[in-house]
Amino acid sequence: MIGKLLSNVLKTDLDLPLIFTLSVISDVDLLIPFIEHRGPTHSVLAIILIFLPLLTLYRKRAIPYLLATIQHPILGDFFSGGKIQLFWPLTTGYYGIEVGIKNPINIIAELISFTIAILVMFRSRDHTKLLSSKNSLILAIPLFTLISPTFLKFPLEVPILLIPPHLILIILLAASVITGLKRKFLHTNMPNCS
Repeated sequence: MIGKLLSNVLKTDLDLPLIFTLSVISDVDLLIPFIEHRGPTHSVLAIILIFLPLLTLYRKRAIPYLLATIQHPILGDFFSGGKIQLFWPLTTGYYGIEVGIKNPINIIAELISFTIAILVMFRSRDHTKLLSSKNSLILAIPLFTLISPTFLKFPLEVPILLIPPHLILIILLAASVITGLKRKFLHTNMPNCS
């Protein structure tokens, strides 16, 4: 939602699969041994430092992607998920409000955010853009972050009210990835007609 809003305000094009992917990329630390979850990959300072060359090169076109990346540690983890290394590398201290995933405030906030995001997505027909994007295979990354707690048994207890939104996102992302795989498979296996 943040990336979409900013791209509209800044009048820039938006790569939806990339924005979805960047919004969860901080959780790559779950896959990297010896990097603590919610450590350096959740640092707003580190994210800004990584984005500086992109901001210099792409200017306002990079801003929606930067803020989509920052929203994960700030909105997703600082306020509700727990403590994060917000200012790494300046400090390794952990900061956060720790509302908790099962807290009614978190559940209501997630349900409202999800509802708004889905309404905006369907009103703007972004769901069809996700399904038809040439870049849809990158959506395997956010798809993996949604399904990995179930299959890899990360310690995540999703409240029952948040399961339907998770399932809707899983279905949308899976359909986009499958469509991208079909397109790639058909394109590479098409006989040359010339």
